[in-house]
Amino acid sequence: MEENNKLIAEFMGLTNHHNDNSIMLRETPKGNVVVHVYDLDYDSSWDWLIPVVQKIEQDCEGVPQEMLNISLYSDINEVYNAVVEFIKDQNTEVIGSFDENGDLI
Repeated sequence: MEENNKLIAEFMGLTNHHNDNSIMLRETPKGNVVVHVYDLDYDSSWDWLIPVVQKIEQDCEGVPQEMLNISLYSDINEVYNAVVEFIKDQNTEVIGSFDENGDLI
């Protein structure tokens, strides 16, 4: 759960602290805010998870394939798993494939 919460946090713009993997940083107009990884509640709080769903829908200009099977009646675990799957798929697409020379295909 912790690694998936970190994955979501990175998608939402938080960055890893350069010296401590248990801390992430959120940039604000007033400076960086420290967020402990164990305080990331994407897996257990709708208040944390819904903004992620909204960002996905905004970025995709609609509902992506990975999230078509969830509904207003889905429990948080179903939505959380769909979000994680979507982000992992997006990260794979961004990374892409490389040829033998290391050039992006």
